[in-house]
Amino acid sequence: MGPWLTVNELRPHALFSFGTLTHAPVQAALFGRAVPSSPASLAGYRTRPLTITDPFVIAASGLDVHLTLECRLGGTVDGALLRLTDQDLAAADAYEVDDYVRRRVRLSSGEPAWAYVDAKPLRPAARIAILGDGIAYGRCDPHGGWAARLAADHIARNENEHRVFNLAVPGSTLRGVAEQVSTLLAPRRPDTVLVAAGMNDSSLPLAANRRDGLQHMAEHLDVIAASIEGHGARLVVMGPTWIDETRTLDHEGARYTEARVTVLRELLQVWCDDNHVDRLDMWEPLRGDPALLDDGLHPTPEGHRKLYHHLRALSR
Repeated sequence: MGPWLTVNELRPHALFSFGTLTHAPVQAALFGRAVPSSPASLAGYRTRPLTITDPFVIAASGLDVHLTLECRLGGTVDGALLRLTDQDLAAADAYEVDDYVRRRVRLSSGEPAWAYVDAKPLRPAARIAILGDGIAYGRCDPHGGWAARLAADHIARNENEHRVFNLAVPGSTLRGVAEQVSTLLAPRRPDTVLVAAGMNDSSLPLAANRRDGLQHMAEHLDVIAASIEGHGARLVVMGPTWIDETRTLDHEGARYTEARVTVLRELLQVWCDDNHVDRLDMWEPLRGDPALLDDGLHPTPEGHRKLYHHLRALSR
């Protein structure tokens, strides 16, 4: 498996398209020419219609209904692999409406490429795996935390095709996830993987030197991302949640402070932005309300309920 950044370094850029970007009039309008392309396919997906309201996009394509991708085990979408320059890729980004984002995929051939997918990563998901620490595990909530609520809602919407695998382990770190991710995912075949970065990662050497902290964290996230891409799944980074540091300054021998967790939050955002990876920020639902935390760190059942409703709002 190649390094995670390979697709960012490809010149020209490899972009998988299954819709209007393959049409000659659209390419002429966006790029001023027909771009080099070859047949390609994407496994683990199928298409569904998406209504378009942007007048420029409608004028360029001649259509007010485009296609978008949704994850389905055993599905395949046929299309074309376009070879784009930096300028072409910027034009393609401007053409796609807010319902789409550009993300990395692994083609049926094994080649990495860009593709425009649903902007809300859980909306098209079918088989979801959750990796993370005690909060993702559901600690301090007998009902299983936000993850159990997500599972109940997700599976109820499609009992035949939807699955949720909560593989979180209390005390886990990004390093631990990186060491186990491939083994955990292989038998479950998820199409979407939520990686919840939590308080244990804030105890790493992040605050003293942010550049070194980002490099240290990126080493683990790069491994996780490459493995998830290799399994044909979409990575979604979550967390961290707000903490009440008046009760966490000496938690089981570790020092958790709001400042350190804030640094972790900022570094996660930087890495996700740099690598075009989805991030779901879980900070706000608990911020400033110590009553929602059982020990200053782990959410109460009500805290988990608020996290779940926040997550659902970001995903619908």
